[in-house]
Amino acid sequence: MSTLANLASNIADGSVKVVDLTHTLDPDFPVIILPPEFGQCARFRMEEVSAYDHRGPGWKWHNISMNEHTGTHFDAPSHWISGRDVPMGAVDEIPADKLVGPVVVIDCSEGAAQDDDFELTPQIIEAFEAEHGRIPEDAWVLMRTDWSKRSGAAYLNMASDGPHSPGPTPDAIRLLVEDRNIRGFGTETVGTDAGQGAHYTPPYPAHYILHGAGKYGLQCMCNLDQLPPTGAMLVAPPLKIKGGTGSPLRVLALVEN
Repeated sequence: MSTLANLASNIADGSVKVVDLTHTLDPDFPVIILPPEFGQCARFRMEEVSAYDHRGPGWKWHNISMNEHTGTHFDAPSHWISGRDVPMGAVDEIPADKLVGPVVVIDCSEGAAQDDDFELTPQIIEAFEAEHGRIPEDAWVLMRTDWSKRSGAAYLNMASDGPHSPGPTPDAIRLLVEDRNIRGFGTETVGTDAGQGAHYTPPYPAHYILHGAGKYGLQCMCNLDQLPPTGAMLVAPPLKIKGGTGSPLRVLALVEN
């Protein structure tokens, strides 16, 4: 059998499992809240056009609207000021082969359960590599926190000083980007940065460092607890929006049983 025929057969017989890492997109799904002086991210909205009725007797469909960065979504380099001049930095310009690739999952769920502001550090990455081997070049790295099991107000976790959620330190992102040359970084939280990421140097280091280097981001993912630390493949194609800085998408992982 050819490689692709073998893959299709393995998916059909269950020896390769397809894991959906995507939240359902609905009007109640939380979106990032910025300080009031900035423009805000629009939630998902869906309006019924017809439903097998006088507006359209044989069909049902909807108009939808949302921000590019709503729900489970993709961040392109052009999303951040550091990546605005990166070649092929918009979602419609990203080469298709960059949308399928290997994925590494670093389990930070125990720490995140104890500390809402838990940090992924270089030490945690190096401890992971001591157990599972060096993170391969051009791989996706996902930070598992089990934050996706939260909902509503607990998901954004807003306080008087802003949101509180786990994320990487600047040194951790530099290690992944500059020393491991990863393809992109993903999280279960509303952004690739910690909720208090504005207080790092640089502010929002995951966005600044990743996108300045032409790397990608994924956020608002779920079911990372169903992935192995290494060995899975990620399929993450955003909508092909002309000049788009990001896009909602359906993220899938292929996992060998």
